Formats: sequence, C-alpha cells, structure tokens
Amino acid sequence: MMPAELYRSPIPPQFWDAVRDEFGLPTVGRVRERLEAGTPNPEPAFRELIRVFIDGGTFCPGFQFQPDLSLNPVVVRLFQRAIGLRIPHNYFALWMMTACPALGGARPVDRREEKHGPTLLAALESTLARAVV
Repeated sequence: MMPAELYRSPIPPQFWDAVRDEFGLPTVGRVRERLEAGTPNPEPAFRELIRVFIDGGTFCPGFQFQPDLSLNPVVVRLFQRAIGLRIPHNYFALWMMTACPALGGARPVDRREEKHGPTLLAALESTLARAVV
C-alpha cells in the first residue's frame, strides 16, 4: 500500500491491538484519573493528549508517555504540528507506528528521543502532511 493510500483507508483493528500490546492503550478516563492523581493542574497535559477513537471509545496510545507518565516532549511537538496540519488523531498514531521512508524505514515511535525531533518533524511534513488531504 502506498503511503497516501494508507492514510486514506480505514485503520484495521489489528493495528490497535499492536499499539495496545507494545505500548498500552488506556481509556481517556483512566489517563485523566492518573493525571489528576499525580499533577496539581492536569488540564494542560490533558489538552496535549493524543486521543484515538476506536469503536465508540476514546483511548490514549501509550507511546506518548515517558516512564514517569509525563508526556514525551518530542511527541507533543509532533502532535501539535499534526493538529496544525489538520491530521486526524488516528492517522497521526498510525504514522507514529508505521515504517517511514523519510526515516530510512524506521518507525517514528522508535525515534522519540529529543535528538531526533527535527528529523521527525521533517518526516511528518514530507510524509503525512501530503498523504492526508
């Protein structure tokens, strides 16, 4: 499947199973509870969450969290740019988990370190911004 076609097709349920198995896929309610329990003012972080919509439920892919459950700043910046480009949350999550030609075949999710931020942003612009129109 070509990249543009991939981001215009329905996302198969197996994809969400893969996200759940590798990173977790908690409900948005569970994430809100965790944020409220660990942060005096959780609203700023809550507004930056990637939310995916699956079978009438709302979930938060675990790849956006660091080990201390704070949000990964690189993923937050990428997601903010994706929102600015009007890329739907579900397709952004798909892009994060899919081998990307602009990254030499690596998945963006595997390059979430700060040093890769500019490269990931360029890959987002060159791959996803053109595919989801």
